[in-house]
Amino acid sequence: MRSMMKNIPLYIGLRYTRAKRRNQFISFISAFSLIGMALGVMSLIVVLSVMNGLDREMKQRLLSVIPHGYIDREPALSSWIEVAQQVKQHPKVLGVAPYIASEALVSYAGGVQGIQIEGVLPEEEINVSVINQHMLLGSLADLKAGEFGVVMGSMMAQQLGLAMGDKVVITSSDINITPAGIFPRNKNFTLVGVFQVGNQVDNNLAIIHLQDAQKFFRVQGSAQGLHVKTTDLYEASHVMTDLAKQFGSEYKVKDWTQTQGSLFQSVKMEKIVVGTLLNILIFIAVFNIISSLVLMVADKRSDIAVLRTLGLTSKQVMGIFIVQGSAVGFVGTLIGLVAGCVLTWLLNPIMNLLETLFGFHVFDPETFYISGLPSYLMWQDLLTITLTALILSFLATLYPAYRASKIEPAEALRYE
Repeated sequence: MRSMMKNIPLYIGLRYTRAKRRNQFISFISAFSLIGMALGVMSLIVVLSVMNGLDREMKQRLLSVIPHGYIDREPALSSWIEVAQQVKQHPKVLGVAPYIASEALVSYAGGVQGIQIEGVLPEEEINVSVINQHMLLGSLADLKAGEFGVVMGSMMAQQLGLAMGDKVVITSSDINITPAGIFPRNKNFTLVGVFQVGNQVDNNLAIIHLQDAQKFFRVQGSAQGLHVKTTDLYEASHVMTDLAKQFGSEYKVKDWTQTQGSLFQSVKMEKIVVGTLLNILIFIAVFNIISSLVLMVADKRSDIAVLRTLGLTSKQVMGIFIVQGSAVGFVGTLIGLVAGCVLTWLLNPIMNLLETLFGFHVFDPETFYISGLPSYLMWQDLLTITLTALILSFLATLYPAYRASKIEPAEALRYE
């Protein structure tokens, strides 16, 4: 008998969610609450999955090309081989390569473009960069000392209209001061390779041999600094911190989070802002649950009074409406969870179908470097969204349930 009494709130609460109500307005608000909760959860899952996909795509494409860390010294790193040997002794360092980097202008047939130019040793650079794995034409090994060859990104070569073997003029940001006046420093370079990694690097990076860079930029030492590759890019900051303590203040040691961190921080901030805005949908659904339950309590005053006279306690009456409101929130959350996961998995096929039907590209590969909308479901996001929706649904039931528990049977039945 006691177990039956304990189950009465659950039974009646679930029955109220299925029962046809005299007041159609209450039914409409309850249905609207369920739909709103489902839409809110689904939207959050889809949008956060897309943001996760974009973040992962950027890291995979960009961080596969840029070094995980840098070790520089002013004005130059004269004995880079000795420093490199010390860096390689760190257990989490995979590779080290010398470099000289500067900004410059490249011109060909009247076209001019600003570039980031790097001088490297091809045999060492392959240990810290994947560019040699993404060569469309030629290879980094085609960069020979003294021949002034250059390897460029595909977008840059395309915009300038270059073909293999064409000679381009690279203008340094430094100047030559001569008795005849001040002149920019120019040098002819021959295109010996083209790479394509699928990000902004294709549009602004040019690579030359380290010895050619020493002559062109008049670097007194053998290198400007070292590129460092670690076993795990997410551990790069800790590795570079260890190396900074080892080498002291004479060396400038930094990692990719300092050079590219602002880009990923902006993506993270966008994810937080978008997620916060979409949470408004869930809050609207929660307020609708409160409204529907308040109206339900007013509509069921006589039923509550009868139940109280039959022996139900105030806590059991509260339990009825807590069960009813939580059931609406649970079903809406479940529908939104399933719909969000399915829509995330089908996002690219749906986009491809729309592009085929209407003949347009949502993402132009030449502009955005991606042909589809990347998405990545994270169980942490699913768990956070689900728990948030369920907890808010439960909290929304407390006030109406408390109001119901305070109804006095005599007062409620006086005018019945």
